[in-house]
Amino acid sequence: MSIFNEKIDRLKTSSVKWELTKDIFGEADLWPMWVADMDFKPPQAVIDAIKSRVDHGIFGYTFVPPSTAGAITDWLQKRHQWEVSPTWLLYCSGVVQAISAAIQSFTAEGDRILLQAPVYTPFFDMIKKNNRIVVNSPLTLVNERYEIDFASFEQELQQGCKLFLLCSPHNPGGRVWGRDELLKIGELCLKYNCLILSDEIHSDIIFREFKHIPIASLSSKLSERVITLVAPSKTFNLAGLQASAVIIKNEDLRNQFQGTLTRQGIFSLNTFGIIGMEAAYREGEPWLEQLIDYLQGNKDNVLDYLHDHLPEITCVQSEGTYLLWLDCRKLNVSDAELHQLLIEKGKLALEPGTKYGPGGEGFVRMNIACPREDVMEGLDRLKKALG
Repeated sequence: MSIFNEKIDRLKTSSVKWELTKDIFGEADLWPMWVADMDFKPPQAVIDAIKSRVDHGIFGYTFVPPSTAGAITDWLQKRHQWEVSPTWLLYCSGVVQAISAAIQSFTAEGDRILLQAPVYTPFFDMIKKNNRIVVNSPLTLVNERYEIDFASFEQELQQGCKLFLLCSPHNPGGRVWGRDELLKIGELCLKYNCLILSDEIHSDIIFREFKHIPIASLSSKLSERVITLVAPSKTFNLAGLQASAVIIKNEDLRNQFQGTLTRQGIFSLNTFGIIGMEAAYREGEPWLEQLIDYLQGNKDNVLDYLHDHLPEITCVQSEGTYLLWLDCRKLNVSDAELHQLLIEKGKLALEPGTKYGPGGEGFVRMNIACPREDVMEGLDRLKKALG
């Protein structure tokens, strides 16, 4: 029996996923398959490392030790064949905070920042909240698989974008960008002097036939113009520990980013974030290998269920992440009606596609990182709502 079949009661743990459904969706009694965290315990090595630190009993000021940087760089070398120097690393409490800090570091108010919708909601939020201008080069859906419209991409770069936010792998679409696509992105951003901020938080959860390539690893010239964001939070279900790493090879850019963190009073990470991040990257790989196979099984179950019971709903081809992007446009209902049916009839909480910007209309995002029994419960509710 898989360790991931264990059902764990997350109520009364201040779980956003399980306890804020009423605040977010208006009703409390919903089956939550929305926000991107997992209903799985992290690797036992992570739990043991945190317990050991708790048993020590003193939690004074903590710095991030060199061993943590070593764990991260060793992981990147082993999993992604990317050689990173520990000196390139800075730390932030989360990827969203790092996105905001990068926007503040490398752009000015009123600057144009490029993204590719539909895409992770905080990309829009952080651009707008920092008084910059959102510029969208829409992704194109071809045979239920997202592709980049490079003519549109170059046209927007020609208008003077200072920063491009790359979601790699893509959330919510699950695309794992190929080498040729990433090289073309890099070539155009270099041509038009646009920095690349690559959010690679989902980069470890890749299905077997695909491979994640860090865009900064493709050439030395490109590596000088990329800021890469990684974290153990999605990979090992450690979001609550609030720890991420920012990888910047270019010393001037790194000093600019560090200056922003310093002005914001950010000097280190949470003690348990440090402990958990290092233990996960040092000892979590066997657990991750099992997770990927389990998620593949969950995905296969969803695809089979849709085929058999809800053929009007199709799933965008998912190559990575534990998020499925469901295309409901053939149902011919409005987004408001879709949302109402899911909430009131199905008692099911899914992320509405409209949250992800233009191109998200008619879609919903489903999180399948939960026990298989719970996935099937969600599918039955989906059928009740939309069948």
